[in-house]
Amino acid sequence: MSEVVSSDEEIIQALRNNDDRVLNVLYKLYFGSINHFIITNSGSEDDAKDIFQEAVIVFYQNIKDQNFELNCKIKTYLYSVSRLMWLKRIKKASAVVGKITDFEGFISIDDSEAALMEEREMQFSKMSAALAELGEPCKTLIEDFYVKQLSMSQISEKFGYTNADNAKTQKYKCLMRLKKLFFKQEERLHI
Repeated sequence: MSEVVSSDEEIIQALRNNDDRVLNVLYKLYFGSINHFIITNSGSEDDAKDIFQEAVIVFYQNIKDQNFELNCKIKTYLYSVSRLMWLKRIKKASAVVGKITDFEGFISIDDSEAALMEEREMQFSKMSAALAELGEPCKTLIEDFYVKQLSMSQISEKFGYTNADNAKTQKYKCLMRLKKLFFKQEERLHI
């Protein structure tokens, strides 16, 4: 395969013919934009390499299915898959994410999945606002338990409670306040 690939069709055909050299072409053409997106959104170049590799594998598996029809440019497809994977990874790691900075268009891989992701992002946003409004010591207690995964004994010691049961009771009270604030956020959005 020549280093110059003139079309997406040539790349697809090369992948279907098991020409692994086209993988280097994909990397040269499309890694930069994905690397920029991930670094701009709390990631590293190593994260970008992992995500890009996973996206190329998804693309390759789809291309091998003769019934698969690509309805966009390869660049858009890889960017969209990478973006979704990165968002999932961020959420899985329970990282607090600000505004995701997109600098290119992307496609919806699956409308229902996109709607679900949008709903989760909205829920996450409401929860972040409720947590910010919660105040101390509840905010730190909730984060210590759910994000840092400290035990009730560790929390009890950190906050000076007499025992883990008292810490558990306080966590329950904090959760009830958080729940109230969360639904208050929801009411504000619907007004």
